[in-house]
Formats: sequence, C-alpha cells, structure tokens
Amino acid sequence: MAKPEPVFALIDCNSFYASCERVFRTDLANTPIVVLSNNDGCVIARSYDAKPFVQMAAPYFKIRDELRRHGVVAFSSNYALYGDMSERVMTIIESKVPALEVYSIDEAFADLTGIPGDLTAFGREIREVILKRTSLPVGIGIARTKTLAKLANHVAKKRVGRNEGVFDMCDPLLRDKVLRNSDVGEVWGIGKRMKAHLNAMGIKTAMDLARADYWVLRQKFSVVIEKTARELAGTSCLALEDTEAPRQEICCSRMFGDRVTDIESIQQAVAAYTQRAAEKLRAQNSLCKKIRVSIRTGLFNPEEVRYANAALVELPYPTNDVRLMSKAATEAVNRLFRPGYRYSKAEVLLMDLRQPGEFTDDLFAASQPPTATKVMEVLDAINGRWGRGTLRCASVPQDPGWAMRREMMSQSYTTKLDELWKVGNKAELKTDC
Repeated sequence: MAKPEPVFALIDCNSFYASCERVFRTDLANTPIVVLSNNDGCVIARSYDAKPFVQMAAPYFKIRDELRRHGVVAFSSNYALYGDMSERVMTIIESKVPALEVYSIDEAFADLTGIPGDLTAFGREIREVILKRTSLPVGIGIARTKTLAKLANHVAKKRVGRNEGVFDMCDPLLRDKVLRNSDVGEVWGIGKRMKAHLNAMGIKTAMDLARADYWVLRQKFSVVIEKTARELAGTSCLALEDTEAPRQEICCSRMFGDRVTDIESIQQAVAAYTQRAAEKLRAQNSLCKKIRVSIRTGLFNPEEVRYANAALVELPYPTNDVRLMSKAATEAVNRLFRPGYRYSKAEVLLMDLRQPGEFTDDLFAASQPPTATKVMEVLDAINGRWGRGTLRCASVPQDPGWAMRREMMSQSYTTKLDELWKVGNKAELKTDC
C-alpha cells in the first residue's frame, strides 16, 4: 500500500493579542484595539480594524491623541491572559489532529496526513470549535509542505469572506496559481535583506523561487533557502517537531517602570527576574551552572549619563533551586551597582544549561540536594494551582515600585480567582483612550 502524501495545516490566531482582549470585552466587538509593549512603549499588536489608523511599533506617547480621535482603544500587554488563551487553543487543536507542533504563542502546525474526506470542511470544523470554545478567530492554511501551509494561511487570512478562513492548497494547479501571484517576500523565512538578494537574481515571485536552481541557492545562500525552494515546489523537507528542544539559554529582562537609583530596588528586580527564569528552567527539566546579570541606564536620553555593566556568576553546582540562584544573582548586583546613575533595565541570563545527568563533574563534586529538588517541586505545584507568585522568595516584593507600567492592563480573567469574568456586570474600561 502506497504511503499517503504528507499534508500540513498552519493554524494561526488572527490578531491574537487584540482578539484576546475582545473575548471578555463584548462591548468592544466593533471597536479598533491596539496592544502595547512593556511599559506601554509602542504598538505590538493591532486588531484588523485598527490597522488603517496606526503602524506597528509606533511609540504610544506620540500617537495617543490620534488614537483617541479615531476611537482606538489601547491596552497594556497582559501576557498571563494571552498565555492561558493560547494553551486553550492548542489543547483544542491537539484533540482534533494526529500530531501538533506549537510554533509560537498564536500558531501551530498540525499533521493532517491520512485524514479522509474534505480537508477544507475539516479545517472549518476546527475553526468553528475554537471560535465556539474560546471566541478567538483563526486562519487555517492546508498544503503538502510546512512552507506552503504557511503561504496558504496567508491567503486564508486575506480571503476570509470567500473561504471562511480556511484555504486548502494541496491541488498542484491551485498551488502554482498562488505561487505565481505571491511576492517572494511573502514566503516564510524570506526577510527584507534576503528578498533584495533574490530580486537581484531575478527571483521576484514565490514561483520563481520554487523553480530556481537548488544547488545555486545552497552555494550562494544556505541549505535553509534550498529547502524553502524545494518545499515551495511540493517536496516536504521540514518534518513536524512534536516536542520542543530544551533551550540552551533562558533570559528574563524588563525595563523598570521608572528610573531606579538605589541598589535595593535593583536587587529586588534581579531576584524577581531570576525567579521567573528559574520557573522556565524547571519547566523544561534543566539545571543551570552559570548566571549572567546585567544592569544599564537609558540609552536614548542625551541628558542622562550612560552606564552598563554585567557580571558572570558561577554556581557551586548545577541547580534549579531559585533560592541559591537568587542569592548568587543579587550578590552580583553589589559588584555592578554604581551610585549616581539612573538605571532603566536589568537582565538575568541563565547559561550552561543541561539536563540532569549530563554534567560530567568529578565523583566528589557537590550536587543539588534531593531536599532542594523536592522544595522546588512543591513550590511549582502551589504556584501552578493558586497562581504565579503565590509562593516566592522573600526578596521579591508583591507590588514593587520599579515594576513595569501597565496602566491600561485588562483583568486576569482566567488566571486569578478575584478577577474572574462576572457575567452581567459591565467591565470597566481600563484605558485612557
């Protein structure tokens, strides 16, 4: 029996951050929405109806009045809400398909190989279930390769009214039509610089790239571009990755809500960032041997004196114990801090990560005590049940003055008991627009 041809689907939430904000604010169903970056700095997400009025990455302080004139509502980023809604969407998709690769917070590749019947109808079924259970709209592109599925998803979003957000591009004739009418810059992985290089070679469309000489592409650019061209031509070169490989480094960095001048506040911030990084470390079942701590002043105000420095901390043994890690990181601040400066940012980078048993220290080297491992398991279990920060290091305050500005952040509708959505009560508009 012949092996069935591979079929992939790229399922992507439409304007994800903005759509999450609309789920619990039904009064904003027809109101343009933008979501801002940390410290309400610039626009990082827009609803479809907000795009005519604001550009991505536009600084909020410059466009505040313009947004108000056009009736655009601004929200501070609420990552706890977005992460929880993402998990709900991915759980629904996973229950419907044989295999799933979560590609980012708002998109995933699904394996549809061997699924009988009309794949467009199957895609619409997935889309309707997600919309019914989460109120989040998604676009679905279906094709023979992951690169083509990504392009099909792009078409699905442009033609929502004509195909109900699902576009099946498995038919070779339809595929070639899309490739001929797609700019090479729309292809997954082709950035502005690569597009310029390809255009110089006469490769203007996705079809041009699919028909290019693969050996020349490999020699001139890389094997990645060669695989991209082969995938556009219908040859699957990128398999579905069922499990995410553990990260080799974990970083947590934040801008302070206001400039900080005292060492105690910076130590608190570094302890908080270490705690968050340690959570991610334990989530992937890794241990850390080195920590890099850095602090800096602002970079763009000519009236401020600039200073930046970093320190590398060697831990006594590979660990995921936040108590040991926080102590080492905050002690590093003593070496970095210089009085008289106005600090704007701190960063904690976990380095030299390994899985348990991968470290090759000698027989007599110290190792993490079993009691510490058990304490961390209890810590994660309590915070997982009752919310992040329920248990934390004593050096991390609950409401620090240096925390990021999030003056327009929505409620934690799905992650905090005291902020659950109350049906029938109109939510307050937490925005100055």
